[in-house]
Amino acid sequence: MDPSLKGFARRMLIANAMALLFIAVTLFAWANFSALLVVFAGILLGILVSELAQRVMRWLHLPYEAAVAIVVALLLGAIAVGIWLGAAPVGRQLAQLFDSLPQALATLREWLAEQPALSRLLPPIPSAEQIMSRLPRLLPDAAPLFSGAFGALINTVVIIVIGVYLAAQPRPYLRSLLLMVPPAQRPRAAHVLDTLGNTLARWLVGKALSMLIVGVMTAVSLALLGVPMALVLGVIAGLLDFIPYLGPLLAGVPAVLIAFSHSPAAGAYTALVFLAIQLIEGYLLIPMIERRAVALPPALTIAMQLLLGSLAGLAGVALATPLTAVIVVLVTMLYLQDVLDAPVKPPGES
Repeated sequence: MDPSLKGFARRMLIANAMALLFIAVTLFAWANFSALLVVFAGILLGILVSELAQRVMRWLHLPYEAAVAIVVALLLGAIAVGIWLGAAPVGRQLAQLFDSLPQALATLREWLAEQPALSRLLPPIPSAEQIMSRLPRLLPDAAPLFSGAFGALINTVVIIVIGVYLAAQPRPYLRSLLLMVPPAQRPRAAHVLDTLGNTLARWLVGKALSMLIVGVMTAVSLALLGVPMALVLGVIAGLLDFIPYLGPLLAGVPAVLIAFSHSPAAGAYTALVFLAIQLIEGYLLIPMIERRAVALPPALTIAMQLLLGSLAGLAGVALATPLTAVIVVLVTMLYLQDVLDAPVKPPGES
């Protein structure tokens, strides 16, 4: 056979094999998207625990394994203390919240019925029964056998197990990833993985601090306003703050509804409180996080939240921002730098 034809056939065979591999990986990711999000959440937890362990290791001059054990013990202890001190009041307020929301929604619908100009501008307000019927769809499935609240519980356990194992022994997993890269490209691949880890670690630590501050400010502000269930509303605001842009909006809805059920003025003051807290976060906390991690364009983040939310519900929305950060780092380093040779600095690199 002509050597040129033989080389052409070899290149075509490689191209077809790569195309088939890409199609197979895409179909696998599409079919198992929820499970892959759970794995990614476990990786994020592992990165966070590893980052905290490295800081403890530097502060106390301990071996890495001992630092991981201390961090895991402190996190579990903090969760146990939080449950011990807050389970009873949070549980009572959460039950009270679920009991109060139907009446708050009814009050809002009655008030809107008296404001025809405003009601024409707003979409119809769903009933409490309609909202409760849609909530299970937001919980991701753990597997084909588990869904709803039980699936969410299984997901949580899987995330914790993956995160702890990854944080305890990250090197074997990194070596396995690097073995799939040609030897000449392994130093570059190691640098990309290191940049990804640093970017996500800094973002997670900053975001955890931001969530704590937002939750405390919300609970204290609502308590000062006399809004019922201020503690549980603050916990909800802190947890949903993990989701940029959409999270604060979701957190503000039940608080404004509860306050509005007492008086329109209380609802307006509560809305102003959430607006003030978001301004503080937007102009103070977020710039501090982005200065040490990655600054993501808001339009790109919201678009990714909508896309992943349509695919995986609330879990997709929650993980859209770190996934977007991963994509930005990979595009910057593997395409802009390596392919286009553009003089750009990858996010997360000082």
